[in-house]
Amino acid sequence: MQIIAKTFHGLEEVLAKEIKALGGKNIQVLKRAVSYEGDQKLLYRSVYELRTALRILKPFYSFKAKHENHLYKKIKEIDWVNQFNLDQTFVINAVTASKYFQHSQYLALKAKDAIVDAFREVHDRQRPSIDKINPDFRINLHVGFDNVCTLAWDASGESLHKRGYRLDTVEAPINEVLAAGMILQSGWQKDCTLIDPMCGSGTILTEAALYAYNMPPQLQRKQFGFMKWKDFDRSLWEEVKREAEERMTECEVSILGFDKDFRAVKASTKNILAAELEEAIEINKIAIEELELSEEKAIIITNPPYDERMELEDVMAFYKDLGYVLKDKLAGYTLWMISSNGKALKQLGLKPSVRKTLFNGPLECQYNCYELFKSSKKA
Repeated sequence: MQIIAKTFHGLEEVLAKEIKALGGKNIQVLKRAVSYEGDQKLLYRSVYELRTALRILKPFYSFKAKHENHLYKKIKEIDWVNQFNLDQTFVINAVTASKYFQHSQYLALKAKDAIVDAFREVHDRQRPSIDKINPDFRINLHVGFDNVCTLAWDASGESLHKRGYRLDTVEAPINEVLAAGMILQSGWQKDCTLIDPMCGSGTILTEAALYAYNMPPQLQRKQFGFMKWKDFDRSLWEEVKREAEERMTECEVSILGFDKDFRAVKASTKNILAAELEEAIEINKIAIEELELSEEKAIIITNPPYDERMELEDVMAFYKDLGYVLKDKLAGYTLWMISSNGKALKQLGLKPSVRKTLFNGPLECQYNCYELFKSSKKA
């Protein structure tokens, strides 16, 4: 079958490598997605094991639409009655790149009407209900720039960034999929200490530990979209979970988190406990300027916090001071830092050796690598 894994802009190549490692064939990198081929077992493994996927889709019907009524007619022709039952709920998620079909919400409405009308004709005007929050079936409608419409079942259910371990947050928590992508893009080989000196709610630390121990990112999740499908194979699903857990490994490297905010330390500790990773991660309430580290080799991956209500010059001053602290306290280490404020990053006084562009939701971010050398600033 064809499978499509959706992700954030900038993580497509990382996701493609993950898919190849799982055994995906005919892999094609798309915009914010990767297309590939595999069997039902690979579909289940994709949902359970891919770290940088937001959703896993299984396309099942494709056609070229001439106009909106043609789209309605083609969707209505599908044998929906044998796909799900009257007492089950569904929702349509539509995406369009066509200049003729420009409004995704209207497309979703037309598709919904076609499905509902197909049921009404068979079941004496009875129809299944829409549930936008927790539907039994999520159906993805994609219209390309060439007006080719593709319908796909969403195997994920809720977005796969919802791992199930994040019980508490502080301001502006980073997305779990993005955090996993940052770790994989950094090239960390689990051969040295990983540090987040401004750890917030601990997402980077938790994703690092999941990766270090080769734990499936969805280990805490119990429900996925494909479990409602008529061809759901429970024994195959149990086999996928069992084999994934057998591939889990021990890891000797240290994963360290620090934050000066007690609320952040409390939130990250709570989330790490929920992920059952308390033995893998060490959290301490220490400000970055007070750090005293003895690790011979370490990689730092962080999402520096600041109050967005601050005046612009305060943000610039914060980053400028941060640059001095990084060179003073973390000299000799490799730093990867993400921020949506490119002007502020320049205030660090550091020259990036690698620059990448990532998106955290709608925010365009720079993800830069710096080799930290000792600051020449006098005390």
